[in-house]
Amino acid sequence: MIALGVVLHALGGFAAGSFYIPFKKVRNWAWESYWLVGGVFSWIVMPWVIAVATVPELMSVLSKAPAGSIVWSYVFGLLWGIGGLTFGLSVRYLGMSLGYAIALGFCAVFGTIIPPIYQGIFGDLVTSASGLTMLGGVLVCIAGISVCGWAGISKEKELSAEKKKETIAEFNLVKGLWIAMFAGVMSACMAFAIAAGEPIAALAEERGTATLWRNTPVFIFILVGGFTTNFVWCVFLNLKNQTLKDYLGGSDASLVGNYVFSALAGITWYLQFMFYGMGTTKMGKYDFSSWTIHMAFIIVFSNIWGLIFREWKGSSRRTHRIVFLGIIILIVSTFIVGLGNYLA
Repeated sequence: MIALGVVLHALGGFAAGSFYIPFKKVRNWAWESYWLVGGVFSWIVMPWVIAVATVPELMSVLSKAPAGSIVWSYVFGLLWGIGGLTFGLSVRYLGMSLGYAIALGFCAVFGTIIPPIYQGIFGDLVTSASGLTMLGGVLVCIAGISVCGWAGISKEKELSAEKKKETIAEFNLVKGLWIAMFAGVMSACMAFAIAAGEPIAALAEERGTATLWRNTPVFIFILVGGFTTNFVWCVFLNLKNQTLKDYLGGSDASLVGNYVFSALAGITWYLQFMFYGMGTTKMGKYDFSSWTIHMAFIIVFSNIWGLIFREWKGSSRRTHRIVFLGIIILIVSTFIVGLGNYLA
């Protein structure tokens, strides 16, 4: 059962590490336009489609769900939506390899640190072997983030502006780093949103939903929160940049193609949560490791894609070695954090 859980987390990591690829096929649309279209599918359409297909008494579950659980799932989803929004920007400015590594590194750090602070048990962490191990993993994670940032600075120095634009059209190291840090912090709210929705998941299971799909109705509330944030920001940018015309065509754009690729990106984005929610139900007493395993797989797959798309093309072997080192350190840190939880 645990092996199946790991496989499901791997599928979720693959989806999360791959969702941005279809956006590369969108032509002559502003970022805010294709991001919003993708968001409609990932945060509105897919949660309902999967919930209708997997939850036998869906409307009954939604109507009987505890109000507090609904509100907090939505609120944390709203905060996560800010992270998702800025995460898209970090990939836009840093590329898949560097953007994913730094944003998810911070996500792993804050997803681990914030819950014990909120629960008032942070002091216990520094007085136990498990707590010290977990905090050690966080420090290793910060080291990995620093090394990845070092690789970005090295790339910045080695390549001309023209060369950097060849692989990442809007490459901007400083802007991208700040956005990736913020995105990582806010994206950690997804873990809190799922925890807040536990009563809804339990109710769904009581009404006949298979354990594997128990988290499905929770995502309806979480992701509508995420959509709220992204909708407001994207429409604001549409109005500011006068890009509302994109939805009706845009300059020399293939309208159908742009909608198809944006929808494909959004559907792929949703699949990460679907597989993550399924994976948590199969981890048994090792469920504590779900978040860190998910982060590790995303980092691995996103950087494989980064290499395939040659985002580090033109950089020296030294810079390549630095980025590989940073990625390895980040992956190792997630397992150290998981070990700390296991010792607990």
